[in-house]
Amino acid sequence: MELLCPAGNLASLKVALNAGADAVYLGLKNDTNARSFAGLNFTPEKLAQAAKLTQQAGKKIFLTINTFPKPGEEQRWYQAIDLAADTGVDALIMADLSLLDYAHSRYPHLPLHLSVQASATNLGALSLYKQEFNIDRVVLPRVLSMKQVRDLSKVTPVDLEVFAFGSLCIMAEGRCHLSSYVTGQSPNTGGSCSPAKHVRWQDVGDSQQTRLNDVLIDQSGKDEQMGYPVVCKGRYTTSDSQEASHLLESPTSLNTLSLLPELAKARVVSLKIEGRQRSPAYVEQVTRVWRQAIDTYLNDPAAYTTQAQWDQALAKVSEGQVTTLGAYERTWQ
Repeated sequence: MELLCPAGNLASLKVALNAGADAVYLGLKNDTNARSFAGLNFTPEKLAQAAKLTQQAGKKIFLTINTFPKPGEEQRWYQAIDLAADTGVDALIMADLSLLDYAHSRYPHLPLHLSVQASATNLGALSLYKQEFNIDRVVLPRVLSMKQVRDLSKVTPVDLEVFAFGSLCIMAEGRCHLSSYVTGQSPNTGGSCSPAKHVRWQDVGDSQQTRLNDVLIDQSGKDEQMGYPVVCKGRYTTSDSQEASHLLESPTSLNTLSLLPELAKARVVSLKIEGRQRSPAYVEQVTRVWRQAIDTYLNDPAAYTTQAQWDQALAKVSEGQVTTLGAYERTWQ
């Protein structure tokens, strides 16, 4: 199984490669990717440098062009595809139908991976994308149970990639407009659920308040660990209760180390680490742990068990310092 790690900048890319990543994924410094934060991502020149470093290391590099073009601004996304082809990346990660068509028709030699933003979860969808655009791989949304992944693996016409560790998206990925009600900007086109320019932390008495575009979405003690603010993971009151709580989802991180044997049996080809917006220290720590875990499993699958030090190391860099199996452990069909 491929260990696919995030690279928000060259420093993260270098530590990911040194710590044992088989492949890295990254984005350009604009809204063509879904982690469009100031200070992150790559200029064309940095992308060329990243591709050279990755290929010299004998690893793979994937470029995310996974937002949806704004009407009349499609040329920026087309230029990103052209740049990727000229740079020689190993695959594009995309969701938009028109972009998939452009890439497939212009650069049929360039492998295409269907982004999680496409929210494709069934045989009909995967067959369509395979037939029309010859995709090689799909990144499955984080809403499927382990049984659903196993069932899909038996019939899928393309390779499967899953998120193995990192922040959870609890919505229908690629379909969520929740933050646009607060910021006026859709993550599907703007590249971020919570644009940094709208985020404010304020000390009020003994509490710390988190605001998104001046809307209060959370409040905590000053010493409490808090994740990056997104609307769905805020704390709110209701007409039934004036005590603020996580009504939709609490800030937790996905950790599937214990599911490694099941994911392997389901013929998952790639384990994806979330976190292009995280620090190089995060990338290095998570990559090292997952490299050890995958190698331990491959060396003796029957004897594989999760080691306590792995979970302890991952918990320290997890959102809210709490981990979960998320939808994988659900029993819904």
